[in-house]
Amino acid sequence: MVLVTPDRFRSLPCPTYPEIRLAVKPGRKVARLIQAAQPCAIHIATEGPLGWAARRYCLKRGIPFTTAYHTKFPEYIQARWRVPLALSYAVMRRFHGASSRVMVATKGIEDELVRRGFRNIGRWSRGVDTETFRPRPECRGEDGPLAGLPRPIFLYVGRVAVEKNIQAFLDLDLPGSKVVVGDGPQMEALRRKHPEVRFVGARFGEDLACHYAAGDVFVFPSRTDTFGLVLLEALASGLPVAAYPVPGPLDVIGQSPAGVLSEDLRQAALDALTITPETCRAHALSFSWTACTRQFLDNLRPFEAGRLRSAA
Repeated sequence: MVLVTPDRFRSLPCPTYPEIRLAVKPGRKVARLIQAAQPCAIHIATEGPLGWAARRYCLKRGIPFTTAYHTKFPEYIQARWRVPLALSYAVMRRFHGASSRVMVATKGIEDELVRRGFRNIGRWSRGVDTETFRPRPECRGEDGPLAGLPRPIFLYVGRVAVEKNIQAFLDLDLPGSKVVVGDGPQMEALRRKHPEVRFVGARFGEDLACHYAAGDVFVFPSRTDTFGLVLLEALASGLPVAAYPVPGPLDVIGQSPAGVLSEDLRQAALDALTITPETCRAHALSFSWTACTRQFLDNLRPFEAGRLRSAA
């Protein structure tokens, strides 16, 4: 497998997402990298500059490719800059329209994209690292990362940005403590507005896993995520989920007793306190990396490497 990522190019930070780099004028180099790799299949992961460059390369040479719809960019763009959804979705349809298979994580997102005129959609679910994300009793003790906070601890992990609807979580009248793990453009404003909330910033690896395991309930206020991998990480760590009944949580939790989905997010968070860590862990174990990988490979559209012609 060969990965063509922004770190191979001159790049600029994405507006409001500075940790995401956008390649500058990547077309010719993308062509050279594809030629050098001589791939048997091409998958385009995102709709950024690299994705558009790879798409142009494939269309020019009549090479099949697959794409993935990971993020509801139209909703995010509307939340930030009030761009009409119809305009953004028209761009998304153009990008994915030539794809041999548009991979989506859930049935809910598939149904939504079909309603918006997308076609050739295939399922590509997600998996979770159940070795890293697991119940860790030591993280709940006096040496744990959230030691000293009154319990129960209601936890949010993810991007601190307007499209994540974190304000809905912070406004809830809940006992105990609220903790936000993550960083983003809303961080300082929310920190000033809610001094009672513990904002710990971005965490990674074992440190992130320990923060999950130190909580009592994972509250997921987003209404726009296509899946929400953090839901699986929380469940694998033994945390029950409280969320709205929208695509993403509906597909991950469904009818499982591992979470509570309700338009009354406060009540969902309180009801989730009664769910056992064992119930959460058992549900997370049903999302295996093996099944995820098999779906991805089945969605690819291989071709003979000889079809690659020299870049113009």
